[in-house]
Amino acid sequence: MPRSKNGVNMSEEIRQLLKANPKMKAKEVVSTLADKGIKVAEHLVYYVKGQLKSRRGRKKRARQMVARVAATGNADPVATILKLRSWAEELGGMKKLKALVDALSE
Repeated sequence: MPRSKNGVNMSEEIRQLLKANPKMKAKEVVSTLADKGIKVAEHLVYYVKGQLKSRRGRKKRARQMVARVAATGNADPVATILKLRSWAEELGGMKKLKALVDALSE
């Protein structure tokens, strides 16, 4: 993380600017901040944009997982796991169950 110079956190300034204009290119961000008197490198802008993108992806996957669990209608995940384990034992183990699931998914 870059050190703040003159009391200015460069990463936070980039985040604020990208929050206001998400479609802004890296060179535009650098020039806009240069007009404000904040000197930042282009690679820092790419880094901050990547961090913001990864946060959105994690949040999206978390929402999808919650939706999938809610759609099953089963409020007790432990019971589901135990049931799945018993099915695996009936089929001859987890490897065989996984092979069957892989075959069905194709």
